[in-house]
Amino acid sequence: MIDVSSEQQRELHPTYPIRTERLRLRPLTPDDVNALLAYRSLPDVCRYVPFAPMDRQQVLDRMATIWANTGLTDEGQALTLGVELAASGALIGDVILFWHSREHLGGEIGYVFNPDHAGHGYATEAAHAMLRLGFEGLGLHRIIARLDERNGASANVARRLGMRQEARLVHNEFFKGEWSTELDFAMLAEEWPSHRELPAGRR
Repeated sequence: MIDVSSEQQRELHPTYPIRTERLRLRPLTPDDVNALLAYRSLPDVCRYVPFAPMDRQQVLDRMATIWANTGLTDEGQALTLGVELAASGALIGDVILFWHSREHLGGEIGYVFNPDHAGHGYATEAAHAMLRLGFEGLGLHRIIARLDERNGASANVARRLGMRQEARLVHNEFFKGEWSTELDFAMLAEEWPSHRELPAGRR
C-alpha cells in the first residue's frame, strides 16, 4: 500500500478496490456520473460543503482533473474515491483524503453521501478506511476533519471515528451568504491504534 524508501519518496499507491465489511472504495469513472448527480446535485447535500449543486458537465470536469488521481505523490494533492455497496455495486457516496503537508505529515478527510443511504453507518465505515490509508498507507502524523457546526450528521461521523473535537471557530467564514461556525476534529497517529477497529456499534 505504501512506497517509502526515504522521507522524500513518501507516496501512497493503494490497491483497488479497498474493501471494508460492507463497502468497496475505488477511483471514480465516467460510468458513475448518474450516481454522483443523484446526490451532488441536491441543494440539501451541498448546503454545508464547499461546493454548489453540480450538473453533469461539472461532474465530468472534476473527473478529468481533481478526481483523476488514483494515488498521492506529493503534498497539496487529494485522493477522491467512490464508495459502493459490496452487495450490489451501487455507488452511494464519495470520500476524500487530502495531503496537506509533507514536512508536518498532515492530512484531512471529507465525505459526501447520498441521503437515500443515510442511517446505516456507511459514511463512518468509508471514512474509517480513509483514516487507515492516511495513517498506515501514507504514514501521516495528524489527520483532521473540518465541518460546519450545523452539519450534525457529519460531526457525528467524526465522533464515531474517535476523532477529538479541538476547536469551535465562531463565524470564521462568510459561507454561501451567511456566517458559518466551523468545528475542527483531529486524530494523531499515536491515537489511531485505539480506533483501528470499528465496532458495529460505533458506525
